Amino acid sequence: QLQLVESGGGLVQPGGSLRLSCAASGFTLRNSAIGWFRQAPGKEREGVSCISSRDGSTYHADSVKGRFTISRDNAKNTVYLQMVNLKPEDTAVYYCAADLIGFCSGYVPLTINYWGQGTQVTVSS
Repeated sequence: QLQLVESGGGLVQPGGSLRLSCAASGFTLRNSAIGWFRQAPGKEREGVSCISSRDGSTYHADSVKGRFTISRDNAKNTVYLQMVNLKPEDTAVYYCAADLIGFCSGYVPLTINYWGQGTQVTVSS
């Protein structure tokens, strides 16, 4: 069974850091493009970052550029989203998603084949 499982969310103060993990089972992440999305209460889900399968190129939305970094550990079959200097407006449920073809279209996967269940990130003092 193909599955994505996110972890690492939590409550953090403004200016703090978190690292989210997206672990895959049933398929190999390095052959897929993986994207991170987020959805805040009352808002639409939006793309945040994407890492392609071919050369590991990474892309980030302007709102998180310089603060968020997406990376991949092939040995652990896991993609990470390192978030620093967090702001209250980063509060959302964060989801990872897989494009089994392997392409990013900017900071989102070209297509979405699988979603994770999401992990809550709350930035508040």
